Amino acid sequence: MSFPKNFLWGGAVAANQCEGAYLEDGKKLSVPDMLLGGDVNTPRTFLPKTDPEAFYPSHEAIDFYHHYKEDIKMFAEMGFKCFRFSINWGRIFPNGDDEQPNEAGLAFYDSVIDECKKYGIEPLITLCHYEIPWNLVTKYNGFADRRVIDMFVKYATTCFERYKDKVKYWLTFNEINIACMGEGGIGNLYGLGIMDPQDVNADHRIPLNELKSNMQTTYVALHNQFVASALTVKAGHEINPDFMIGNMIAHVTVYPLTPNPKDILACYDEDNLKNNLCGDVQVRGEYPDFAYRFFKENGIDYSYITEEDKKILKEGTVDFYTFSYYQSNCITVDENAETSSGNMTKGAKNPYLKASDWGWQIDPDGLRYTLNKLHDRYPKTPLMVVENGFGAFDVKEEDGSIHDDYRIAYFKPHIEAMSEAIEDGVPLIGYTTWGCIDLVSAGTGQYAKRYGFIYVDRHDDGTGTFARSKKDSFDWYKHVIETNGEEL
Repeated sequence: MSFPKNFLWGGAVAANQCEGAYLEDGKKLSVPDMLLGGDVNTPRTFLPKTDPEAFYPSHEAIDFYHHYKEDIKMFAEMGFKCFRFSINWGRIFPNGDDEQPNEAGLAFYDSVIDECKKYGIEPLITLCHYEIPWNLVTKYNGFADRRVIDMFVKYATTCFERYKDKVKYWLTFNEINIACMGEGGIGNLYGLGIMDPQDVNADHRIPLNELKSNMQTTYVALHNQFVASALTVKAGHEINPDFMIGNMIAHVTVYPLTPNPKDILACYDEDNLKNNLCGDVQVRGEYPDFAYRFFKENGIDYSYITEEDKKILKEGTVDFYTFSYYQSNCITVDENAETSSGNMTKGAKNPYLKASDWGWQIDPDGLRYTLNKLHDRYPKTPLMVVENGFGAFDVKEEDGSIHDDYRIAYFKPHIEAMSEAIEDGVPLIGYTTWGCIDLVSAGTGQYAKRYGFIYVDRHDDGTGTFARSKKDSFDWYKHVIETNGEEL
């Protein structure tokens, strides 16, 4: 095992999945605050009109807002070098288009950052992790409106100015490529804050997989997000040249299901559209040729990509590439092939892989392959795995212990795969596991889908004390960090 001495071991969360306090200290509604829960078999639902009888998991989440000192102390006990979390846009600019920032929101993140620094933990902050203020959805249709570009840049630069001496590592948009996943309107709502007017004004629950979507609007909004990201990178480097500002891609590695050349070409196209398009724009600073062919073949008028925008994209490339990795999928032209799903994507089932209780195919070898593939594509760009984890039903024993050997069994080969990739020459700088503490699942809205090394007493019926306790994986990951990945 040969991880660098300064390797950034840690864990990751998102504000909307852990903070709670959804209207506290001046915060107003964000997109996740309109989402109800689901389960393994039932999709999460959207309800735009607040229902006092409904249970909105993000409203209290795991109450990190009031437990952050306790939680960060536990992260420090594990030996975290890095903690990835997001700033909720609605805490800083409650409506998204406010003239002045909300001081109480800024002060809260001052406290969180200071608590990290107290233990020598490097903050890695995501500026937008599915937390677009709800007002921007209803008033502007999110990033479909170019005015929202300036609103995001204003928010980002406010954070940069406030925390410029405390935070080095930043990410602009979480999993920016989910808009390319083709899973209906879920990616549009989460990532872009855009919705069909009929859905916005609905007075009934809508399953997320039934939200309407419009391809033209999707790619206009995604482009506006690219421009916002590039302008943010430029502004950040002017505020502090030492900033490292990255992107974040939901990387779903794909293989052809068979040697059929049509499967191979279908896999190639899938990989390009869903994984490479956004990475190319943010790392290389320009749209790849295959994107223009895709636009033409799907009737997308791309005249919105102006010459000035192209200049901005080229000048605002990211400093490092980060991504989530949970699974892989197979691609085939065979419409009768057995399917598999996970992290907002679908594919063909791989007969050589096992899957989680939620059907996510487990493929640690795919992580080594992915890291090498990304290094080949972006050879001078540092890489970081900022989400990797295993959602499972954990059982708390009578003595309070949680024996999650299955989680350790998931992480161990993934860490070995990263080590192999480093031996291959991949410039991997860090690894933050997803859900280092139990939180609300973004995909299902469940508490029961647990990811953490730390158990939180909170359940899908809204009961629980929010008490924290260690799982077996807590001490295991602590030892991994202590030995810099040499002992698993």
